[in-house]
Amino acid sequence: MPLPETMFCAQQIKIPPELPDVLKQFTKAAIRTQPHDVLQWAAAYFSALSKGEPLPVKERIEMPLAAEKTDAGLTPGLLKVLHKQLSPKGTVNVAELKEKWKHLCLPEEQLKAILQLGDFGEEVEWMKVLALGCSMLGGSLLSSMKHACEILTRDPEGGAARVPFETFSFLYSYLASIDGEIPEEKTEAFLHRIKEQADQQTGMVLLRNFLTQPSRPF
Repeated sequence: MPLPETMFCAQQIKIPPELPDVLKQFTKAAIRTQPHDVLQWAAAYFSALSKGEPLPVKERIEMPLAAEKTDAGLTPGLLKVLHKQLSPKGTVNVAELKEKWKHLCLPEEQLKAILQLGDFGEEVEWMKVLALGCSMLGGSLLSSMKHACEILTRDPEGGAARVPFETFSFLYSYLASIDGEIPEEKTEAFLHRIKEQADQQTGMVLLRNFLTQPSRPF
């Protein structure tokens, strides 16, 4: 014989005072991030929240362009999330990278392609992974650098997207070496021109310093 259902009155039900705000923030984060697997992402969200770690949350909603697929995978916003989570460590274990990648419901094939292209071992230098991620977003070396600057800058969205010359030089040199078809002397000459401008801008590189330069497919 089934037990009768327990009846509670409103006075007996106690709602934790912090619950409404937790659920409100979670809902807003889910709307901004638009994860493909809400349950998997939610588990990662609450795990990070409980540990005081950076949350797997985009800063804003990314609206896909008409020519883009909605399931294209990696986006500038998601790459920026990964940067916030992993950049403080500098060098990251591949297993942890794969875990964070999975938490954002990103295609495994994309990460596999990045790891193969970089010929990484069990440990990866995060800034190199970021550079290769940007190369997946951009159709050329310079458009890849544009994505990198917009992810790394502390300027407000839509601003100059300034980054230190040292950071710009490292990323550009690395991507040029991966490309394999850009002569070293051309890379050095390009960076020399950029440095001359950066020296007049407190050591910072602006988007306009290089987007007017001729580009080539990456």
